[in-house]
Amino acid sequence: MNRKKKRLAVIAGGVGFIAIAVLLVLFALSRSVSYFYMPSDLAEKPVGEGTRIRLGGLVEEGSIKRVENSNVLFTVTDGGGAVEVRYAGILPDLFREGQGVVTEGRFDGDGAFHADTVLAKHDENYMPREVAERLKEDGVWEGEGEAAP
Repeated sequence: MNRKKKRLAVIAGGVGFIAIAVLLVLFALSRSVSYFYMPSDLAEKPVGEGTRIRLGGLVEEGSIKRVENSNVLFTVTDGGGAVEVRYAGILPDLFREGQGVVTEGRFDGDGAFHADTVLAKHDENYMPREVAERLKEDGVWEGEGEAAP
């Protein structure tokens, strides 16, 4: 093999290695991505069973129900739609009705949303940017503070 063919073989091997590495990274990231939805988005375009998503909005007034052990049922709304959320665990201290919340989880076969993570805003001026923008667009929330960077 002459020098030119060796150099071409090394370059081809390097490009092949990089292509395989990029494909593996993309495959790993695609499995861990959770898309953000508002309740009205889910009414327009339902999400498949078992798909991991983030659901954001406001905790509906009068919707928090504590059931056996540390299981909690509550409703997340954005004014245009509402989704009942089931959560097993300890809720954040600042979780309450009328506050912004982002939950992460999946829909089961019955159409119920099972959250495994519940995030509540930490003070009067914080709300995730996506939630704040959508709630302002829908006229549900008129926050005085800035959304998170």
